[in-house]
Amino acid sequence: MNKTAKSGKIITSVAIMLSALGLTYTPIPGSEQTLVVVSGTELKEPLQKLQAKFAQANRNIKLELKFQGSQEIVNNYIDNKNDFQPAVLIPANGEILTELGDRFKAINNTEPFYDSPKPVAKTMLVAIAWPERGQVLFANGGFQWERIEQAMTAGSWEKIGGAKNWGSFDFVTTDPTRSNSGQLTLNLWIQAKIGTNITNINSASLNDPSVRSLFSLIKKSVYQPPRSTDTLLQEFIAKGPNDADVATVYESIALYRWQQSKTNQSKSYKIYYLDPSIETTATAVIVRRNINNATANAARKFLDFLIQPEQQAVLVEYGFRPVNNAVDIKTVPNSPWNQNIPGAEITPNINTLPPSPGQITREIQRLWERAN
Repeated sequence: MNKTAKSGKIITSVAIMLSALGLTYTPIPGSEQTLVVVSGTELKEPLQKLQAKFAQANRNIKLELKFQGSQEIVNNYIDNKNDFQPAVLIPANGEILTELGDRFKAINNTEPFYDSPKPVAKTMLVAIAWPERGQVLFANGGFQWERIEQAMTAGSWEKIGGAKNWGSFDFVTTDPTRSNSGQLTLNLWIQAKIGTNITNINSASLNDPSVRSLFSLIKKSVYQPPRSTDTLLQEFIAKGPNDADVATVYESIALYRWQQSKTNQSKSYKIYYLDPSIETTATAVIVRRNINNATANAARKFLDFLIQPEQQAVLVEYGFRPVNNAVDIKTVPNSPWNQNIPGAEITPNINTLPPSPGQITREIQRLWERAN
């Protein structure tokens, strides 16, 4: 074999090897899967942080993230209102997926999901208040729904022992027709109002005159409730005292955005644990409508990725409690529970309840829409 032929053979062999390596690390044209994930806004920032890491490990999966209020996720999917095709839905709790599944089967008479829903991260409903407001409102140091109602009825801080220049009393919660935290807020408030627990609430108790009166008071007092919890908290921080005094939010974003409140307002809000509170678990599911097996497999990779310890630790950094028991919130770098946030507790001494059944949540939404 002459030198020219031998050289050409070597070049060809090298080209084949490089091509093979290229096929290993570069997706084959047409093999890339687009995976659209719709999540509640409370998970927006941690999921965006994890997006690049997932893409590095799964170069044939193009991950697109969309964010909506948890109730919006259900309504938009059922009514087919999205201008994209979701494959994974992650609302703030599993009961919302139960509602979605029941509604979808009633309309389409087919199974809505590929697999059982998978828990991703946990949190609970808490209240936040600017320190001087909280000291006046909750003189005994603990959150009380009755005091919120009294302040709403009074209308001004001066009438409940606050300074005259504090102005009106402003309580903030999310729109319960669009957001899970607003639904949890009303649920717990009803329980406190009628003196019963979550298991004893029914349609009759929800139509008690005292509950209807409470909803009317809240609706008149809460001006244009935000559609999502994270939007609410960012507005709460931006407005500051005198425009937003007390709010109900998830513990996760209250912990994560605490430093932002300290920076923006030169003071930080305090966290108050509700007793009882409702633990809510962000739960993911792979939907079937217009989703083929290849995309469903890509979705399974993403969900498996989310519950691994490294990703769970990232969620802890954003204030969530892990669903993977191998992760300890005290030892995670940058854990907000190690930052001396006022009111924050690793193990609060409270009762935590599961979310209400879907029919109770739907009745609460109807009652809210009828209130005036």
